[in-house]
Amino acid sequence: MSQRRALFVLVLFLRLSQIDAAKEVALVTYFVVQSFKVTPKGAITSGEVMEVQNVEHALRLAEKLAASSAGVIAFSRTGDPSTGEFEEAVILYANGAVPALEAESAMAC
Repeated sequence: MSQRRALFVLVLFLRLSQIDAAKEVALVTYFVVQSFKVTPKGAITSGEVMEVQNVEHALRLAEKLAASSAGVIAFSRTGDPSTGEFEEAVILYANGAVPALEAESAMAC
């Protein structure tokens, strides 16, 4: 292989490596805690939605809210905000009445 061709291959390899690295850097993980409350008519409705820093924070907050809410869910989602492509949510904690999980359970039967 000529020296010029070898240099071209090396440059191409380095550029492709940079593109792959940029794709990995673009992924972000969000941690969310969602509470649910009971309305005066007895319906379950969403309460406060909070984005938190990490798994530990999500778990602590969800456990705290569980004492005063009809239901609480904590989950994470990883994806690329620039493209809007995200993986499925990962449930970190669920307690009480969580409508989204109840709907999934009903469909699974």
